[in-house]
Amino acid sequence: MESLEHVIKTVTFLLGGVAEVMAALIIAHATLRALWQYVYSSFHTRVINPLAIRLQLGKALALALEFLLAADIIQTAVAPTWNDIGQLAAIAALRTLLNYFLEKELKHENEMSPQT
Repeated sequence: MESLEHVIKTVTFLLGGVAEVMAALIIAHATLRALWQYVYSSFHTRVINPLAIRLQLGKALALALEFLLAADIIQTAVAPTWNDIGQLAAIAALRTLLNYFLEKELKHENEMSPQT
């Protein structure tokens, strides 16, 4: 029985790690893409709206925050201590607040952007 618990803990830890890696890849890709678009539009006549770049980056960051929250939940799911639960609650609250305000700002920016 103890061996099964060890296997489950290992699998959930690995799944959480995969979710964290996915979040990091999303952030890296979105950041490099935003940088490329900004630099490209600075040197070419075809100008990319900085607001559009910002909205794309913001959407990617919101998605990455969801993956990070999922990773925390997965890694705390198996036999958590009260300390683990408290830390998860604090992390979840912070990430949820960040995501809420990011989504709110993105919605506002999207409404303000000119429709093409």
